[in-house]
Amino acid sequence: MSRLPRLKIQNLNDEQRTFVKSLTDGKRAKNKSISTFTFSDGSLKGPFNAWLYSTKSGERAQKLGEHLRFDSAIPGILREVAILSVAAHWKSQYEWWAHEQIALKEGLSPYIIRQLKEEKIPQTTDGAIVAVARFVWEALDKKQVSDDVYSTVLEHLGERGVVDLTILIGYYCLVSASLNIFKVPIPDGEVVSFNH
Repeated sequence: MSRLPRLKIQNLNDEQRTFVKSLTDGKRAKNKSISTFTFSDGSLKGPFNAWLYSTKSGERAQKLGEHLRFDSAIPGILREVAILSVAAHWKSQYEWWAHEQIALKEGLSPYIIRQLKEEKIPQTTDGAIVAVARFVWEALDKKQVSDDVYSTVLEHLGERGVVDLTILIGYYCLVSASLNIFKVPIPDGEVVSFNH
């Protein structure tokens, strides 16, 4: 059960409504209805209900996430490798549930997705996938990355891409923390479990 009361969008104050409008009118909302962002009770899914409690901070965080998802230098499939790696590290059920679907749409194989969930370096000939996963694991486990891991990611993503990847890791740690700390539920009927 969620630790914060779920705020129904029809009952929000003006500042909170501005946040919702920014969320549902932005790039995340392309070809999507408001129901994509809400539970059946009219409250926001994901970290967004929690962020309504600190609307100005939440708005800035949401905009950063929108930029990282749709305007960064990281190709979609590699972005999802990074996000799933962060979700697995945090054992964030909601984050995993949401981004596993996106990763499949981006073309990431179920086999690689399963390996990421088990926090294993993917067994693939795609060096970029391996490099990004290794970079994320090292950053999260060791609080930095080795020169070898850094230079390999740099070869695949370039300087802007490495900066975007580093910011993306931090952003999805924020998202995962928001989801886990406030016990945001995954939609009814969905199941996500981690082995350890």
